[in-house]
Amino acid sequence: MRNLIVFVVLGAVSLLLRNSEAVDHEVGDSTGWIRPSTSSVYSDWATNKTFAIGDTLTFTFTTGAHDVATVSKSDYDNCNVTARQKLFITVAAGSTPSPPGTPSSPPPPPPPPSAASSLVATFALVFMSIAISFM
Repeated sequence: MRNLIVFVVLGAVSLLLRNSEAVDHEVGDSTGWIRPSTSSVYSDWATNKTFAIGDTLTFTFTTGAHDVATVSKSDYDNCNVTARQKLFITVAAGSTPSPPGTPSSPPPPPPPPSAASSLVATFALVFMSIAISFM
């Protein structure tokens, strides 16, 4: 019973000491969200961050250069970037994202397959790092 009380007290103290404010992480810091020169740019960036529930990821990019869309696993594996299923967000510099499924402007043309694969894989690594840090 004594061990349980000590455990509960330590847990409560650790919750009080933890900063509860959400943090806005600018992806890539001063580099921003660009086509990376190496495949490790964003995974290296994520490695040096501590992510918590409620934090925000901010993607700073050239207006009209990037959008968030879904593709099937088959299209991803075959680098078919023209088969985007649903545009989630279109953001221009300094504007507010439109609600899911209602793009504020037409999507830009898809990047060449090598660039798309690089960005998708890099983006996945960032979120894999986030997921691992929550475990």
